Order: sequence, then structure tokens, then C-alpha cells
Amino acid sequence: MKRRILVLAVLGACALGAGCRKEAAPGPDVWASVNGKDIQRSDVDKIFRSRVNSEAPAPSQEEALSLKLSILDELINSEILLERANKMNLVASDAEVEDKFTESKSPYTEEEFQRKLQETGLTVDDVKSEIRRELSIQKLLNREVVAKISITDQDVSDFYNKNRAQFNVVEPQYHIAQIVITPRPDPTVHNRKNDKAANEAEAGRKAAMLAQKLSGGTDFAELAMDYSEDPSASTGGDIGVVPQSAFDQSPPPLKKAVLALKPGQATQPIPEKGGYRIVKLIAKEPAGEHPFSDPQVQQAIRDALRTRKEQLLRSAYLVEARDDAHVSNYLARQILESAGKLPDAK
Repeated sequence: MKRRILVLAVLGACALGAGCRKEAAPGPDVWASVNGKDIQRSDVDKIFRSRVNSEAPAPSQEEALSLKLSILDELINSEILLERANKMNLVASDAEVEDKFTESKSPYTEEEFQRKLQETGLTVDDVKSEIRRELSIQKLLNREVVAKISITDQDVSDFYNKNRAQFNVVEPQYHIAQIVITPRPDPTVHNRKNDKAANEAEAGRKAAMLAQKLSGGTDFAELAMDYSEDPSASTGGDIGVVPQSAFDQSPPPLKKAVLALKPGQATQPIPEKGGYRIVKLIAKEPAGEHPFSDPQVQQAIRDALRTRKEQLLRSAYLVEARDDAHVSNYLARQILESAGKLPDAK
């Protein structure tokens, strides 16, 4: 009985004290902890500065805190996945990091590259650390997610039979992907490299760099995820299937360039409002009924099913990995406790 009373007393103290599992922050500059490893305020601030346009009006405190919470959540997820990559010996080698670093520098002169580092507040070590993180996480996901995806012939056949109406079209359809470059960074849009042009001159150089990479054989989807300044960056620039009539609303240069493409080809950078757009034609479907016997129909279905399944498995893998980790988000707690009035938020 005494033991039971003691247990109840401890539980009561936990309830009154806002929970036994609620940990005190190690210090004001520690904004999160992942399995005992701290994420510092300075880690978040570096990325925050790189995403906020210095030429635009400063964000409000609420906007700044919202963006920092989002960045912190990204860092928490990355740390969880990087820890798994370490355990599986999938960390990128120094040679792999150097190759990627050299590639990232190639569009710039040394002076331009150093200026870009100063503008973002990053160092060479910061850049290489982020490259190692990205490559390692990609290796992990390739092994744990991508390698496990299997699309059977039966899957393809079932999809066709359930969606026959989609394969009887009244006008030509264009499956396209795009890379968008703007001279005015949007803090709500992100790509994997957090690479955004700050003005028209930078947008022009970036467009030329991407055109050079594409002509050299670099994968369009990878470039879109790394550099595109558009929400479609997260899907490799893929914006789905567009009917030919939709291009009637597009600027004439864009319509002319896209309609002239053959599947697999991409346009040169097309100027628009100080920025640029590069469009790739993934597939073109003529009007009429497309039979299942058409190899292009089967491949299109297979690709769509693979992409859909990969996105689902990536999301599920991250949820499972996060559930398996011990995470403390001290910034979120401070914001709640201060009713959103955390000092020095900007």
C-alpha cells in the first residue's frame, strides 16, 4: 500500500509540474535536441538569413518565428536521417563531397563564389557539411526506400483498367516539368540547396549555369530539386499533364518553345518578368484513345505509380524514423510559453 501511495504521489507531482518528460532547455542558444545532439540557434539563423531577401521588407516577428520553426523542423528531420545513415555506414566520403562541392562552384568565378558566401553568411565548411548531409541522406533513402519499390505488370494493368477515361483524350496532352528562376526570392519557396537569385543579374547567371548543366547531361529532375524557385521543386519540377489549349494563355515565346519540343527535350531558358523558365517535355499524348498495348502508355503508368509510391514511402519512413527518435523542440516550447512573443526573434 505504501509503495502504491508513493507511485501515485510521484504521478501527481509530474502532473502538477507539467509532466515528467518535459525537459528543461540546456541553454538559450539550444533550440532543439535529437537523441542527445543539440541543434543550435546559430544553425537555424544561418539558413534563415539565406532564405530572407535582404532587399525586401523585414519579416514581422510572427513571420520570422514561423520560418525559423519550419527550418528547425527540417534540421530535426535531417539529423534523424543522418544518424541512421551513420549507423548504416552510408555517410558520403570526402571524395564525393569534394566532387559535389566543385560542381556547385563551377558556375561562378572565385570572386562571385566568395561574395555569395558572404551574402548568405555561410563558410566553405558550412557548404561542405550540408553537401555531406544531403548525399548521405540520399544514400539512406535510396537503400531504405527507392530500392524497395516494385511496380508489377499487374499494377500497371489494374491502373489502366480502373482509369480508362484518362486514356481517351480530346486534345493533345503535354506532360511537362519546369525549373523557375526569379530575381526576387520568395521565403516560402525552398529548394534542396536553398539557392535563390537575388536580382536579375544573378538570375541570368543561374539560368546560363543550368542550361550548361542540362546540355552536359545532368538530370533535369535533380536540377529542379536543387535550384528551382517554385513549389514544384519538391517533385523534380514535374507539374503534371497539361492540355494543349492551356498554352493559349501562355506568353507566345513559351508556347512556341514548348510545342516544338520532342519528349525528353528541354527548352533553353525562356525570359519572363526579369526571371527565366526552363521547360522539359516528359511525354506527349496525341488526341484519341491510347490502348494499353502502347509501350509508352505502360511506361507512363509505371513511372507515375513509382513516383507516387516513392513519395508515400519517403513520408512513411520519415514518420517512422521520427517516432523512433527522442526529439525536444525547445524553440516551439518557448514560443508557446511566451504566447508568440519570444524576444530577439528576427
